[in-house]
Amino acid sequence: MTLDERKKKVLQAIIRDYISTAEPVGSRTIAKKYELGVSPATIRNEMADLEELGYIEQPYTSAGRIPSDKGYRYYVDCLMGKKKLSEQEEGIILGGYKAKVKDMGTVLRQTNSILSGITNYTSIVMGPQFTTSNLRYVQLVPLDSSRALVLVVTDSGLVQNKILELPQSVNEVDLQKISQVMNAKLQGVSLDQIKLTLIKEIYYELSKHKHIFEAAMDMIQETLDLNHEEKVYLAGTLNILNQPEFRDLTRVRTLLSLLEQDKILKEILNDGSHAETGISVTIGAENRVDGLQDCSTITATYQIDGRTIGSVGIIGPTRMDYEKAVCIVEFMTSHLSKIMKDFYNH
Repeated sequence: MTLDERKKKVLQAIIRDYISTAEPVGSRTIAKKYELGVSPATIRNEMADLEELGYIEQPYTSAGRIPSDKGYRYYVDCLMGKKKLSEQEEGIILGGYKAKVKDMGTVLRQTNSILSGITNYTSIVMGPQFTTSNLRYVQLVPLDSSRALVLVVTDSGLVQNKILELPQSVNEVDLQKISQVMNAKLQGVSLDQIKLTLIKEIYYELSKHKHIFEAAMDMIQETLDLNHEEKVYLAGTLNILNQPEFRDLTRVRTLLSLLEQDKILKEILNDGSHAETGISVTIGAENRVDGLQDCSTITATYQIDGRTIGSVGIIGPTRMDYEKAVCIVEFMTSHLSKIMKDFYNH
């Protein structure tokens, strides 16, 4: 049975009222608050049909109705409007990035703090995934007569640096030559494609500077090692306690124990089969992680130059303000993509 316009309006009213109040919704409430132009008796009939179709349910006898997971899904897919952030909300988000930051971890922690604060839900941010990065360049920068900075940069924006002690025989010209040789051989090469054969070729050309070459290769290897494990940041865990659905301590303990596991957090972010730049909304029983069936998650990706490098998400009750939450996550990921591009291309 396809929902006609009146059923859609009644379902939309039930969901919006329940999101706002966390109380089961009756026909009289809808008739008074939403001006649908029909009597409470007509609304009751429509609610009976919606319940039979599985879009709403009655939590207990003599109560009003609440949305089911199916109802929320229909709302998100077919009824939810496109909301725009207020100037105040945009100001909160943009203002959170005003301070100049020196490392990617700070950017991601700021993102998490802003996201959990503005939504009042739990937020997750996964750091850049660099498993397919190519080396942009290696540079040895002289600091003084006895020290140089080894700088390794990938095309995804991952930057690693280390101070190296120099032998007395090495000068600035030598450092330039070492950088040139390594870049000629390694620039544009995927980090997981730097094989022993290639290393031997470079080693042969730089045999006079074995110590420096090995230090630079160690830096590249450290960068490679960082690719295998993305960092996950969590914020706003205690926001769950503000939701009426989670007043049951047993449910809260179960959920909090899940949120302590990085593996679970990554699964949540990766579970949404969203498009490359799209938003994924997973509702209630759609969650494949045991223990999250009373929650909904909204996830999205952020990028550098059109290339997906990480994910952002929020976790809340199924009675989530989807319209506002989707708008915030979209704005956050779009702005985070700009921040990351500026951060790594400055």
